Order: sequence, then C-alpha cells, then structure tokens
Amino acid sequence: MEAALLERLETAVARLEAAVASGASLASTAPRDLDLPAAADPAIVAYEEFIAEAVGRLNIAAEKIGGKVLDATKVLAEAFAVSKDLLVQAKQLQKPASMADAQGFLKPLGDCIAKATAMTEGRRPDYFNHLKSVADSLPALAWVAFLGKDCGMSFPTAHVEESWQMAEFYNNKVLVEYRNKDPDHVEWAKALKDLYMPGLRDFVKKHYALGPVWGPSGGAAASQPKAAAPTPKAPATKAPPPPAPPSAPLFTTEKSPKSSQPKQGMSAVFQEISSKPVTAGLRKVTDDMKTKNRADRSGVVASTAAAPATPEKTSRAGSFSFKSGPPKLELQMGRKWVVENQVGKKTLAIDDCDSRQSIYVYGCKDSVLQVNGKVNNITVDKCTKFGIVFKDVVAAFEVVNCNGVEVQCQGTAPTISIDNTSGCQLYLSKESLGASITSAKSSEINVMVPSGATDGGACFASAVHP
Repeated sequence: MEAALLERLETAVARLEAAVASGASLASTAPRDLDLPAAADPAIVAYEEFIAEAVGRLNIAAEKIGGKVLDATKVLAEAFAVSKDLLVQAKQLQKPASMADAQGFLKPLGDCIAKATAMTEGRRPDYFNHLKSVADSLPALAWVAFLGKDCGMSFPTAHVEESWQMAEFYNNKVLVEYRNKDPDHVEWAKALKDLYMPGLRDFVKKHYALGPVWGPSGGAAASQPKAAAPTPKAPATKAPPPPAPPSAPLFTTEKSPKSSQPKQGMSAVFQEISSKPVTAGLRKVTDDMKTKNRADRSGVVASTAAAPATPEKTSRAGSFSFKSGPPKLELQMGRKWVVENQVGKKTLAIDDCDSRQSIYVYGCKDSVLQVNGKVNNITVDKCTKFGIVFKDVVAAFEVVNCNGVEVQCQGTAPTISIDNTSGCQLYLSKESLGASITSAKSSEINVMVPSGATDGGACFASAVHP
C-alpha cells in the first residue's frame, strides 16, 4: 500500500513540474490533484481493497456463466466504483443540509441502480433471479447518503442489512435452483451474499458507522447550482404618470332610467317568462296517454335486443393486463417446454419430459395442464383461472403474476414460491409436505394438505398461508 501511495505522489509531482515548465500556474493545476489526500485516506484505501477482493470474486464466477449474468455483474462493479468515488468527493465537499440538496451528488449512483433495474423489466428474461438479486441489492450502496439520524434513513450498517433482505429472496432462488445442477451459479450466489453480508456490512460498521466523512463547512456545496449572471441595472428613469380616471364608472349601484328600446338576449327571455302564467302552454295528460295504459309499452324487453358487447381479448392478473398471442406448446432446444396463450384448453398435457428440462407457462386462461413426469423446475407466469397438476420437481415450482390458479403436487417439490399472485389453491401430497413455501406480495393463498384420516388421495385439510 505504501509503494502504491508513493507512486501516485511521484506521478502528481511530475505533473506539477510539467505544468510549471509549460508556463501554467499552480493554481490552475491544483483542482485536478485535489483528490490525492482524500484518495489516500486509510478508510478509502481499505474500501478499494475490499472492492478488489469481494467484487473480483463475484466477477470471476460471473465470467464462468457469461451472458446477462456477466452484464449485470459489470453494472454492480460499476456501482461499487461510483460509491468509492463519492466517498472521495465527500471529503472535499460541504455536508448537504438535507437529502434534497444531495440529489445531484448521488445522481451517478442512481444511474447505475436504474441501469440494473432496467435489465429486469419487460418480459421475464433469462436468469431473472440473478438479475433481480443484483438490482435489489444495489440500493445498499446508498449508505453514502447518510446525513444524520434525522435524514430519514437508517444508520449505514442497518441500511445495508435491510437492503440485502430485499435481494436475498431472489438470491435464495438461485441457490435452490442450481444447487444440484450447476456449481458455477451456486458460487456466484454465495459470492454475491458474501459481498454484502458480512462484507460491506462489516466494512461500513468499522470505518463509516456514522456515515461518510464530509469536508470543511466552508467548502463547496455537494449540489450547488450555477449562479446566474447578474443583470445590469438599467439607468434610473422617471416613472410614467398614472392613467387618467375613466369618465364614468364601469359599474354603478344607481338605478338607470328605463330605456325605451326593447330588451335583447336573456333579459328578453326572462321578461317573457315572468309575464305569462306558470302553467300556460301545458297540456293535460289523459289516462290513455299514461305509459301503464299503453299497449305498445309493455315493459318487457324483446328477444331481438342487441347482445352485450364481448370483452376484449385481454386478461388481467393482479394489477396488469396483457394481450394474447399465438398459442404454443413446444419443446425449445431440447431443454425448455413453453406453454403460451392457451385459452379454454382443459386437456393440455406434457408426457415426454425428463429431470433436465424446465417448463415455462405464460399467458394462459381457463386451461388445465397435466405434467406426467419429473422435471427440473416449473414457472407459471401471468395466467388467470389456470390449473396445473404435476408429479415431481427437482428444484422449484413458481407462480408469478397470476390470478386465480389451482396447483396440485402429486409427488415432491423442495421449494414452492408464490409472488405477486391473487388467489392460489395449493394441494400437496404426503410426499411434498416438507416443501418450503415462500410468498411475496400475494393474497388469498390456501394450502391443502392430506387429512390424517385417509390415505391422502381424497380428503384434504385446509391451511391458510399468510
């Protein structure tokens, strides 16, 4: 560490000597080298070493996987580098008075978080749980914005712990899905967890328990708008005289003499109404004119009435809608069964499947799917009034963004997760009673388990899952 510091100082001196030799003043070069004392702070040097080790381990695991996992990991590394730069800048800037004043200071970190979040949006991408773990974990770096106990956020150590709890739900899904399938994904998920817990949490607790160190109170503001150029004062001129009063008032309370001309507009209408009796012009309603006595007004709706308009071909699951596309039931690349946009199909079935294949069901309505065989995992996404019966699942069974689904497990399933779903009936067999059931942002979930009085084939006892 000392050798690296000496090398940086020698580089700075060489730059200063070159600037003096070229005729530049020291004052013009000082702002560029102002970050040297801050970057040499022991806490910031320790942060650099922590990032190099922890993020480097995560990046090595991501390179083995490649694809979108590697892209998301690069965004995470960029966010950690930005947080280190913010610590360096904080030592040179005046502490903001409020969170609103620090918005400009935190914008680079917010851009990185937005970039990671954008990778999870739209139609569910491959490695969604990996991308979601990264996106939900990056808000932990906002501890650099802690301004005091009254700033509206938890202390830095607690903030890191709370932020990781948001990402741990999806990180655990990665561990469960790949624990017996691919050790590279397991290593990546463990490295991501170690990066935050205990890595970042222990570092913040040791060096920045009360937040970042800010510069002197007389320094530049953290978010300082550019001062507008002063407007030159116009020469003093004599004020113009006030306008002359009108010759007659616009409104007066005095009664004006009646005009001989006839009234026009609404005045004429009201005058004509007031001059006639109230009932003038009205006709007497006789018995034969009443609706109840008319033969052509029976009150019965004719059978030729227009049929009600058919609803548009859209389905709603939770708080979203989607348009149906062409129906699919096919095996893609020998690894993934895709069942999409099936409407009103009660006899869907997948028979030729094995434990290395996965099943993804999307946009189905009023349909039932039977899975006859053992598969790796099953995901039901954006379906409404949909039923599925399966036997054995190696990794996990997931229900996401659905409304009114019925699920029956006839074999074993180690993990069953229900996310953003309204109305789910889950029937478990005796073999699947040890399944781990997790739910998030869901309601009306009922878990049916076999009754002890039978063999589990017909009678079920209900248990409401919170």
